[in-house]
Amino acid sequence: MLLTPLQTFITILAVALGAMITRFVPFLLFPENKEQHPVVIYLGKMLPPAMIGLLVVYSLKSVDILGSAHGLPELLAILVITVVHVWKRNVLLSIGIGTALYMILVQFVF
Repeated sequence: MLLTPLQTFITILAVALGAMITRFVPFLLFPENKEQHPVVIYLGKMLPPAMIGLLVVYSLKSVDILGSAHGLPELLAILVITVVHVWKRNVLLSIGIGTALYMILVQFVF
């Protein structure tokens, strides 16, 4: 089913408006010159590690320890991510290197 030009325009407008609202509303709700509520400060400190923990659990939930690789690519990638992050303190670098290593291990080694 093809969209008419008007439907396409309305769809693009709705997506752009939704993206703008999600980016501008936090600046309106939490202005820089106003003291933040302690709950907001607490959530800002606790949610990033909690989300990383959830992502780790989610990505490891389907690892087959009894399979042929015994979870070695995942374990090696996690170790490399941890070492690079402790060494460089750069999230993007550690995730990028860990992902590249994992893909190389899965595609060419195991």
